[in-house]
Order: sequence, then structure tokens, then C-alpha cells
Amino acid sequence: MKRLWIGLTYAVFIILLIIPLSRIAIGAFDKGLDGFAEGLLRPEALHALMMTGLIVVFVTFLNALFGIMMALYLVRANWLSRKIKGILNSIVDLPYAVSPVIGGLMIVLLLGPDSIIGGFFEGIGFKVVYAFPGMVIATLFVTFPLMVREVMPVLQEIGNDQEQAAATLGAYGWTTFVKVTWPSIRWAVVYGLVLTVARSLGEFGAVLVVSGNIMNKTQTATTLVYQDVENFNVAAANGVALVLAAFSVGLLLLMEWAKKRKGVH
Repeated sequence: MKRLWIGLTYAVFIILLIIPLSRIAIGAFDKGLDGFAEGLLRPEALHALMMTGLIVVFVTFLNALFGIMMALYLVRANWLSRKIKGILNSIVDLPYAVSPVIGGLMIVLLLGPDSIIGGFFEGIGFKVVYAFPGMVIATLFVTFPLMVREVMPVLQEIGNDQEQAAATLGAYGWTTFVKVTWPSIRWAVVYGLVLTVARSLGEFGAVLVVSGNIMNKTQTATTLVYQDVENFNVAAANGVALVLAAFSVGLLLLMEWAKKRKGVH
């Protein structure tokens, strides 16, 4: 029975992951190496990959900054009541419960040109929705829980005895964080960053709603793949998808390395 379950596990792994990835790799070279290069070097493909890279950079930075802060508040902030912490915990988990498409729609309704806030920003010449800022916000909404949920368990496990001792000896909050807290959570942060980058690379639903998918303006790699498939340009779609898959595999390997380092430290 044990061998049967192991065999079924491998079969599911092959069917759901190996075969689709192999098909993408083969499809990317349907027109040869020149066709693969042409699909990636198209102006719209280069722009979409650049937009995806910029979104990943901004979202990863913001997620690291605010994710660590939120984790610290939820675990260390004694001045917050349990009720407030419960509400904040629920808000952090909201992207898990809400479809990314619905999240994107919420952002459009809140910050779109027809809303009060969006209209104000439009009036001062700062466009949020159907522009780069909205795409960053949409991706940040989807990825925000990843950093918080990686750092919180580590903070709960290590406790705050060393931090209190440092404060007793006269260390300021920032000094305590750098010298005491950070060494304990740094690999959890690395793990959270890897997950954030991987999720940002693959985000589709929320970004599609918020961006409008305008070619050479607000198109990302995933929405370009969607458009290529719709236009029956399957070889080019496979080429872009293969690049994203290669990055994802690399990130998975980095994640496994980070997990081992977390175990060591």
C-alpha cells in the first residue's frame, strides 16, 4: 500500500508539473532557436518583462519593509489589544480568502478615476489605476501575507527575553532590532522574499484587472502570455512562459537553500 501511494504521488507530480513544463519547453522551440529569440525580443515582450521586473523589485522592497513591521506589531506590540491584533490578523489573511480578480476590482473601485481618492490623484496628475502604481498595489495586495506569515512564527518561537535585556542595558529600538532581532529572523525574511518574488512573477488576475493590459504600457509577462494565447501566437507565449518558469525553478532552489539555512541557524 505504501508503494502504491508513493507511485501515485510521483504520477501526480509528473502529470501536473513535469509534463506541462516539458510541453512549454518544447513549444517554445517549435519555430527553432530563431523563433524563440524572436518571441522574446519583440518590443512588447521586452516591455512586459521589464514591467514584471520593476513590479517585482518594488513589491519585494515594500513587502519586506511593511511585512516585517506588521509581524513585529502582531507579536511584540503589547499596546495593541487582542481584539485589534485579531482584526489585523484577519486583514493580513484577506488575500488568501479573496480571489485576486476581486482584489483587483476592489482597487479599481477604491482608486479608479471614478472614485473620490482616484479622482483626486488624477486631478494632480498622478494616475494610479491603469498605470504602474496600481499594478504594484495589486501585486502587493496578493503577496503581503507571505512575509508576515514567515516572520511571525520565528518571532513567537524566540520570545522577547533577549530584546528586553538589550532594552534594560540601554539599547534603543533600532539597535535592538539590528543586533538582537534581525539575526534570528533573517532566514525567515529570505524565505519570505523568495516567496514574494515567485508570487509576483506569476500574478495575473489582480494585475489584469488593474492594468487594463495595454500593450507597451501596462502589460506584464503573464498578461502578455494570455494575449499571445488569445491571438494563437502559441510559440511566443511558450517562450515567455518558459522564461518565467526558469525563474520560478531557480527561486524554488533558492527557497530550499534558505530553508536549510534556517534549520542550521
